[in-house]
This record gives sequence, C-alpha cells and structure tokens, in this order.
Amino acid sequence: MAPVVRIVGLTAVLVGHCALFLPWAGAMHEADHRFTVDGYVCGSDGKPVAETEVLVKDTRITVGATVYTDVGGYYKTTLHLHNDNVGDPLLIEAGKDRQERKIEFNPKDRESERGLRVNFGAGCVPVETAGSPVWVYYGLGLGAAAIAAVVGRRLVRQWGKNHGGGKGSKKKREGR
Repeated sequence: MAPVVRIVGLTAVLVGHCALFLPWAGAMHEADHRFTVDGYVCGSDGKPVAETEVLVKDTRITVGATVYTDVGGYYKTTLHLHNDNVGDPLLIEAGKDRQERKIEFNPKDRESERGLRVNFGAGCVPVETAGSPVWVYYGLGLGAAAIAAVVGRRLVRQWGKNHGGGKGSKKKREGR
C-alpha cells in the first residue's frame, strides 16, 4: 500500500508540472511563420454546424490543412508561411461552400499574430463559449500545478513519516 501512496504523490507532482507547462507547448512556430485561419461554419438558419470538414490551402505553394468544426461550428488551423507568401491566393472550403482570399500581413511586423477570420453561412453568429481566452487556460494550468504539487508533497512526506523516512529518522532508529 505504501508504494502506491508514493507513486500517487509523485504522479500528482508530475501532472501538476505538465499542466503548468502545457500552454507553451501549443506554439508550433514563431509568430513570423504562423498564419492562423479561423472562423465559424453555420447553416442557413444561422445555427452552428458541427463536424464540418474545412480545408485551408495556399494554392501557390500547395501548403494547407484540413480541420473539422467543433460543436459551436468553430474551426481553427495554423499554416507555416513566410514573408514571401504575402499576396498568395488562399482557398478555404467548408463542405460545399468555398471562399478565396489573399494572404495579407505586414512582413516587417515579426511579433504580432498573423491570421484571417473566414466565416461560412447566413447569419453566422459566433458562440461565445467556443473560444475561451488564453488567460483562462494559464490560470487553470497554474491552479492545477499548485494543487498537484501541494498534494504530492504531502503524500510523499506522509509516506516518509509512516515508513521511518524524513527528518530525524536515523536518530529514531539509533535510539531503539
């Protein structure tokens, strides 16, 4: 039973650290190479359409991605593009609908996020809960990390006290 408590404690610490550093793992490229295309796909009634395949493609260099909408009709994909891709034709297809745009951004701005919002459907109204602000994920990650670290540390200390480990344990054994 005691090794189980120790494993649970160490696992809690590990999960806490993973939750803490998970938001940074999402950065696929530097901002000057990322081009994000996102939007909503809605039906003729203005309601979101889930599980719709969306193709986003730079047709000049044939770089693209296929994603699916979530329950709120929201999709998002990121392409790896360079400064010389400014002005390239961009094809976005959602089901039978198709839109053509041009890739536009300021090549001198190497820090701002580059992207484009493309919506499909009549009267498409974004669902407010579809995309949560990033700070929510950071806050949840930090909170989970703190809780896991405290719980893990207490479990490991408790296991050490119950099994002769911890401060003064050598003195206790010598005094027996």
